[in-house]
Amino acid sequence: MQKGNNIKSILYLTLISIMAAACSGVDKSCTMSEREAKIFPDYSDVTFPPNIAPANFIIEENAQKYIVKIHSQDKDQITIRSGKGTIRIPARLWKKVLQSCRGGDMFVEVYAKQDGKWIKYRTIINYIANETIDEYLVYRLIEPGFETWNKIGIYQRCLENFSEKPVMVNNMSDGNCMNCHAFSSNNSSIMMFHMRAQNAGTIIFRDNMLEKVNTKTDKTISAGVYPSWHPDGQYIAFSVNSIVQMFHSVSKNIVDVIDTLSDVVLYDTRNRQISTAESLSSKDRFETFPSWSPDGKYLYFCSAKKIDLEKYDQIRYDLLRISFDPETKHFGKADTVVLASARGLSVSFPRASPDGRYLLFCMSEYGNFSIWHPESDLYLKDLITGEISRPDINSPQTESYHTWSSSGRWIVFSSRRLDGLFTRPFFAYFDPSGKAHKPFILPQKDPAFYKTFIKSYNVPELVISRVKLNPRILSRTVRQDPIQATFDNME
Repeated sequence: MQKGNNIKSILYLTLISIMAAACSGVDKSCTMSEREAKIFPDYSDVTFPPNIAPANFIIEENAQKYIVKIHSQDKDQITIRSGKGTIRIPARLWKKVLQSCRGGDMFVEVYAKQDGKWIKYRTIINYIANETIDEYLVYRLIEPGFETWNKIGIYQRCLENFSEKPVMVNNMSDGNCMNCHAFSSNNSSIMMFHMRAQNAGTIIFRDNMLEKVNTKTDKTISAGVYPSWHPDGQYIAFSVNSIVQMFHSVSKNIVDVIDTLSDVVLYDTRNRQISTAESLSSKDRFETFPSWSPDGKYLYFCSAKKIDLEKYDQIRYDLLRISFDPETKHFGKADTVVLASARGLSVSFPRASPDGRYLLFCMSEYGNFSIWHPESDLYLKDLITGEISRPDINSPQTESYHTWSSSGRWIVFSSRRLDGLFTRPFFAYFDPSGKAHKPFILPQKDPAFYKTFIKSYNVPELVISRVKLNPRILSRTVRQDPIQATFDNME
C-alpha cells in the first residue's frame, strides 16, 4: 500500500468497521476477526500492475461457505461465492476493478461461514500501480534434476491473461537440451537460445531471420554459454566455460556447478566473428555472466581468482565493469564495482536497471551458480550513491535469476520460497525512490496450480510483446548444420 493513500485507506477501513456489525448482504450476526484470512498464493499487501491476470487464490480456512468482495474505495466491483474456498475471479470484472483502483488501493473482503455463523476477516489491502508490466514472460520449464531431463520447453506466457504458448519444445528436436534464451532490451524480435547435444548450436533471431551458429572456435574454451545482448542488437557477449558438477552426500547444497575454466567473449552477429580482450580472458581468473549497461558503453561481468577445484568453496566472484566502443569493438580497462570477496561472498547475475542507476545481482557464500545455493539473496547497488542494500523481497530460500521490465518499475526473479525445491517466478514493484515492494507469484487460472506442478521455471525474461516464433517455425532451423563462427584477433 502506498503512503500517499494511507490516510484515505484508514478512513475507509474505519467506515467499514463501523458498518461491519451488520455484515450487510451476508448475515446480521456476522462476527469480526482481527486477522486476515489465510489465502494461497499470498496476495496480501502486494503491489500489482494494472494489466496483470486475475490473482486467483484459495481461502485456507475451514468453513462451509465463502464470500469474497473485491473493490475500490468507491463501491463493490466483484462478489464471488464459493463452497470450497477456491476463488476464480472473472477476467472482465478483474480488469474493471484494476482500472478503478489504478494508482490507489484495492480491497479484498473475505467472509467464511463456520458452524452456521459468518465471520468477516480483516480486509486485505493491495495497491495497484500506475505503471504496467511488460506483456509477456518467457521461461524454460524443466524438471528440477541434476544430470538428466525428459521434456524441456521454452514458453511464453501473456501476463495479462493465462495464455501460455511454446516457443520451442525438445520433442521437435530429438529430445535434446535447450537453454539460455535471451533478448535485447526486452525486445521479443531479437532473441537467441542454445541447442545442446544433438542438434547443437546457437539459434539467433533478428531482422526477422533465423540462423544456427557454432560459436566454438579453436581459440575459445567452448561454444557460447551465458549470454547478454548488446542494446543495439548486433553484439552478444558470451561466457565460454568448462563446467563440472559436484554432488554432496552431506551438505546444504545438493550439487555445486563449478567452472574449471571460463572467459568472456564478444560475438558479432553480422560478421559471425568472435573476439575478446585480455581483461575478459585472463589466464589466472575465471570470468563469467556478462551483462551490458543499458547504453551499451559498459559490460558488467563476474570475475574470480582461479584456484584449485578441491577448494571450490573458496571461489568467490567480484563484480567488474569494462568500457566498450561499439564502433571499433574495442574494450577498455576493467574496474571493480562490487568487491564481494572482501565480504566473504560471491556475486552472480548482474543486471543494470533500464535507467542505468541501479545494479541488481545475487550474492551467495561461494561460486556463481546461485540457483543451488539456499543462502543466495538479491542485492541492489545504487550507482550514484554507491550504497549496496539487501531488498526486503528476499526469503530464507534461494533467490536467483532476475530481470527488469522495460520501464524499470518491475522486477521478475526466480525463488524457491514456496517449498525449497521448485523455482517459481515472482514479481516485485520497484518504485521511483528505489524501493522494491513485497513480491507476488505469477497468477494462474487454477489457484492450486503450484501445489501440484512439478517443473521449475528457469530464466524468466520480460519482453514487451509476443515472440513470433513457435516449434513449427523453429524445427527446420534447429536441425540444420550450424554456420561456423570465426575468431577475430583484435590485438
